[in-house]
Amino acid sequence: MDSFKTVLKFLTNQKSTIGYSFMAILTIGSERIFSMVSFQCPCNREQNFAYGLTFLLGPAVVLLAIALFVSTRLWRLYTGCCLNPIKLCPRGNFVGCLSVFVKVLTGACIAPIMWLTVALLNGTFYECAVSGLDENMVVNIFCQNKTPTCREELPRVPCKKSQLPPDENMELLLMLRAQSQILGWSIIIISAIVALIGTCFKNCRSQVSYLQLTFQKIYMEKEREKFETFAEDYANKLAERNLKSFFDNKCPEEFPFPNHKSWEEISAVYTFKKSEQYYSTLQRYVERTDRDFSPEKRPVLEGEDGIEMA
Repeated sequence: MDSFKTVLKFLTNQKSTIGYSFMAILTIGSERIFSMVSFQCPCNREQNFAYGLTFLLGPAVVLLAIALFVSTRLWRLYTGCCLNPIKLCPRGNFVGCLSVFVKVLTGACIAPIMWLTVALLNGTFYECAVSGLDENMVVNIFCQNKTPTCREELPRVPCKKSQLPPDENMELLLMLRAQSQILGWSIIIISAIVALIGTCFKNCRSQVSYLQLTFQKIYMEKEREKFETFAEDYANKLAERNLKSFFDNKCPEEFPFPNHKSWEEISAVYTFKKSEQYYSTLQRYVERTDRDFSPEKRPVLEGEDGIEMA
């Protein structure tokens, strides 16, 4: 039992690493499936570039959209900002607001960068796309000192259907693949350097110690877990109270519940500061001495057909 707890604790502590590893494996597997099953380069100058570029960038755009869609931090910042733009940068903290957007975009770009890296290292999509370019500068790179038919046959090289000599066809294919892999490794190197510089800059500018930042991350994780438990418990109690009132055909019992303003305040994105000894927006709110304890008697929710009164 102790060994099981030790393994479970290790997996819990390393869940970010495990998550990124799983994402990388899933990206590699998806790319291989795309390359072997659905990707068929048309091998003509009119369609090669558009077809190859679609398979190279299309999944990256979809992954970016999905990552933004599931970002809790983004929706905490964005929800309601059209009606109240000040919510984007509460208290006029534009630097904090910008840092949150950077963090959201950085996290959302991980999956697309993984896809581009894997796809470029494999080279299939890049070979098809670049072979369809009709730019003289691009064609001259590949067809310099080659046979006169190289320019016309270049789009057929990825399919190995060109009329070029086998050695020349293989040489062109290797050149295309080499360029693709160089771009792939360039993305890896640049991403690693940017991540290292960004992490160093963030830690260097931190107003608190590394251990306190670690504690704050642990606290935020525990608060999220407890919030889900409390929210489910109170939702069950509220549902039981409302159903009991309906079926008993009598007024509902009093049910203490945070008001709308309280929900707005705890939903704001919090930036950890040395000047405030708080570890989250929720803690900052509950420790205020001027809290509004008046319950929400008629919670208002926006439904599909307008405003609903709960």
